[in-house]
Amino acid sequence: MMALERAQATAYPAGEYVGQESFMRAAEVRRLAHQARVGSGVPVLDLCCGVAGPGRMITAESGCRYLGVDRRASSLATARRLAGKLPCRFEQAHLPPLPEGHFEVVFLLETMLAFPDKDALTAEVARVLEPGGRFAFTVEEGRPLTRPERARMPAADTVWPIERAELTGALRDAGLAVTWQREYTSAHHAIATALLGCYRADSPQIAGQIGKQAAAELITAHQLWSDWLGSGRVRKFAMVAEKQ
Repeated sequence: MMALERAQATAYPAGEYVGQESFMRAAEVRRLAHQARVGSGVPVLDLCCGVAGPGRMITAESGCRYLGVDRRASSLATARRLAGKLPCRFEQAHLPPLPEGHFEVVFLLETMLAFPDKDALTAEVARVLEPGGRFAFTVEEGRPLTRPERARMPAADTVWPIERAELTGALRDAGLAVTWQREYTSAHHAIATALLGCYRADSPQIAGQIGKQAAAELITAHQLWSDWLGSGRVRKFAMVAEKQ
């Protein structure tokens, strides 16, 4: 196992790391999938899937019909290799627009933050969902970043938190009604802080794997997330919204 992956695995409690690139524990992913009624034969679209750790776990455990989409070819190549004989499909695409098709469940785990236009995103999700379909996602809830905050955060052009009222309005305008939600701020603060410690401890090895600048930015970003989640500057929620 490479240094970065080893540090990530070490940060999670036993049994909670499944290759996710996020602060979610495996149990939280399972709970969200359960609330979204993922089951055998259910068509599932996983947006910004990365190497698809959660998607591969959900497919193996539920028997759903899984399609993972990401813009990075390297991540999808890893996802395909790790999926082995699992019935997972993967497509490369820059979102939005979303792939054509009709799905019962759309997942967006830990990456709603990267979409500045939440109205366009939720409208596209609603377009590909069947009537009664479920949008299962996590969201970083809070005020937009200030100019000093944007200056401190690496890749700030992918960091767009949203306040609860604005999010609810975007979902409602798209014809999506929230049916379940759970707050994970304290749990994700714990994971962010644990990841920060592991990245610092293994920083020379991680820098050798991904480069000094990328390793430094990884530590800086996780320090900010630990601070923001710990102070309540940003709150984390998992939610399911159903197409009306």
